[in-house]
Amino acid sequence: MTFVWLVGKLIRMPYRPPLVPHELFVADPIDLPVRPPGAGGLSALVRAELVATDRNGVSVKAVTADGQVLTAEISAAGEGVVRVRLAQDLDVRSRSATVAQLVRPATDPQARVEVEDRRVRLRTGPLTAEITLDPWHLRFLDGDGRVLVAEDPGEVDISGRMRTLPLGRSTVDGVVAAYHESFAAAADEHFVGLGEKFTGFDKRGQRVVMWNYDAFGAESERSYKNVPFYLSSRGYGVLVDSGTATEFDICHSTHSSLQIVVPDDLIDYYVLAGPTPARVLARFDRLTGAPTLPPKWAFGTWISSGFFVDTQEAVLARARRIRASAIPCDVLHLDCYWQTEGHWSDLRWDAERFPDPAGMLATLAESGFRVCLWINPYISQFSPDFADAAERGYFLRRADGSVYIADVWHGSHPASGIVDFTNPAASAWYCDRLRGLLEQGVAVFKTDFAEGVPVDSVASNGMSGTVLHNVYSLLYNDAVADATRQVAGHSMVWARSSFLGGQRHCAQWSGDTNASYPAMASTLRGGLSHGLSGVPFWSHDVGGFYGTPVPDLYSRWAGFGALSPLVRFHGTTSRLPWEFPPEAERDAVAALRLRYELMPYLYSAATDSARTGLPMMRPLLVEYPDDPAAWQADLEYLLGPDLLVAPMTDPAGVRRVYLPEGDWVDYWTGTAQAGGRYVTIADDWSGSSRGVRRAEPDWSDDWSGSSRGVGRVPLFVRLGALIATTDAGDTVGDGAFGDLTLVSWAAGGDGETGTVVSDVSGDTRITAVRQDTRLDIVTDGPARVHGVVFAPVAGAQPPEVVTVDGVVATLETVDGRLTARLA
Repeated sequence: MTFVWLVGKLIRMPYRPPLVPHELFVADPIDLPVRPPGAGGLSALVRAELVATDRNGVSVKAVTADGQVLTAEISAAGEGVVRVRLAQDLDVRSRSATVAQLVRPATDPQARVEVEDRRVRLRTGPLTAEITLDPWHLRFLDGDGRVLVAEDPGEVDISGRMRTLPLGRSTVDGVVAAYHESFAAAADEHFVGLGEKFTGFDKRGQRVVMWNYDAFGAESERSYKNVPFYLSSRGYGVLVDSGTATEFDICHSTHSSLQIVVPDDLIDYYVLAGPTPARVLARFDRLTGAPTLPPKWAFGTWISSGFFVDTQEAVLARARRIRASAIPCDVLHLDCYWQTEGHWSDLRWDAERFPDPAGMLATLAESGFRVCLWINPYISQFSPDFADAAERGYFLRRADGSVYIADVWHGSHPASGIVDFTNPAASAWYCDRLRGLLEQGVAVFKTDFAEGVPVDSVASNGMSGTVLHNVYSLLYNDAVADATRQVAGHSMVWARSSFLGGQRHCAQWSGDTNASYPAMASTLRGGLSHGLSGVPFWSHDVGGFYGTPVPDLYSRWAGFGALSPLVRFHGTTSRLPWEFPPEAERDAVAALRLRYELMPYLYSAATDSARTGLPMMRPLLVEYPDDPAAWQADLEYLLGPDLLVAPMTDPAGVRRVYLPEGDWVDYWTGTAQAGGRYVTIADDWSGSSRGVRRAEPDWSDDWSGSSRGVGRVPLFVRLGALIATTDAGDTVGDGAFGDLTLVSWAAGGDGETGTVVSDVSGDTRITAVRQDTRLDIVTDGPARVHGVVFAPVAGAQPPEVVTVDGVVATLETVDGRLTARLA
């Protein structure tokens, strides 16, 4: 439903490229109506009259160029947040608000309004909204009086034709089609966010539509997860409260303007002050809800059956092989085929293939495995449960009242009914089935799909499919999360689709990624984009979902996955390490063991993300917002505060990495590098199959990956960091960590450094103080430190005396590294 303002028309820009066949999907969006040529139908604000003021904001009568009278309100929605609403009547709400309150505004008791002549100022924290009444204009200033962003009153071309849509609304044949707003964009301004977007990280020059698609991969503008929220490099963010297919034209129609078009009954947006991305995200969380921390075991490895027929015997054999091979793993995922083929997803075990699921789950639990089951919100018309559910009104319907049986699988599975989660009885029926599975011993559900609500469907509450489409994923995930919480005690789901506020569902993954190097890169961009949209805990399928990765890609993707917030091995073909050549298997297992060793650091970073809303996998701009290069670094990230990860996205094994300000140490070589510049790094892969895609796996004896291993993802550590580690076991589990080993990367070299280790038992603050040749480690909290390892940082002098909480440690060399151990 993409459209632009051009020569007086709203024109749809098709998704498909020219001359390429396009398969229409039942859930594609509808087009907006086309306006006739000319300026008719545009109601843009030109002046306003003050109606009322209070400490928290103002309301005005807004007069448009065509003589319409609308109502606008500008108010403080929390400290440092200004809300702008425009409608015919401000009693109206977004059409999606019937089933989903996306934003929960507050007030600011310290806000104040100043009125002088034709100008009104609303001050809240570091943000000021300045309104000029006649002629109408709105701009936002920071605490120093610098203009953050200002409305664009309308750009015209050389012929005098309007190119942008200023604050107001547009009608077609007398019916309101959309409300809109435009902001002037600075020449050097960058824009990020808007959900999990696989396109360029900086959204400048793009037109982005908030419409959840079954994206068929991770390499196009289609997206499973949309979030109508973006951040600007000028130190602010903008959030739009609407569940509709809102469009963000980000300097696409004209490079000087960002346009927001909302096909709803009002425009309701928020400007969030910074000055840093971290401050913007903190304010975003207060409006939309805090992230939920996944259970501790979820940060372990998830290994899938793959997208092929499975059996109880095969699952148990797979579990035994994982443990026998010492592959760290906490979760076994069973995909579609735990249910009877052709019945998906009626939430019933295939009794022939899984004769004793409760016994199987108990056996797996004894070996330390949790089990995740794949589900979706569609039920095949061939399921024995379909007729009863249809009779009870548990599915979305057509306008004539008949059940909407939709091809939600693009022809690869029987047409299905779509569970209507606006119907409390349908939701309860669905969740009762989930509770039965949880009571058997299932730990968590993978909530697949939910992008398939057709625009012409009708929900039990009368809501159209157009309005329900995006927020349906929230209703679905909410229902599954609630059932899981009631039985399992946590609210995590492993979700593919989401929308604004979806950070409450813990875990999300990138969908059906291709098994290729470009797809791995676009997947990474999607994860960074989603993290800046308020979702800290994200994952992807190691090796890609469809197709078979060549060995070097599998190794490198395993390294990337192991240093992601969450990690899962899953695909249409096997992603089991032992089904790849020995070198690739060793790379993958080594990467996972590194993850498990770093688990105290990773879980601490996750806990911090849940508290602050910062992404666990942080684009460099989060920590370095004043560095222009950080806004362009889209293939690397900070994992927590001290690790910089740069996955190898080139099959040649060579890439450039931008190191931000400060000093950084190559994790694998100990070489120190000064930041604020690019460095070129290479791995020593020499396999002859490098970068070659094959229709079928064909791994011969010419595999010759080096001992260094391409699975060793390019990794840097902040000089001076103190990293908490533990022994890598088979599982993470849900208990507290045992004795910790600290890895010092020249910690305390400048006097005092430290870290905080978060665990289920609480937080422990650890401080390292260096005085000449002595290093004193002091802990405050429940964690126990039993040793310190000194990483071989080039040029750093290790201490001669080490104490931990006043106890002198014994110094010895272990595996070539100086190690301090307590008795």
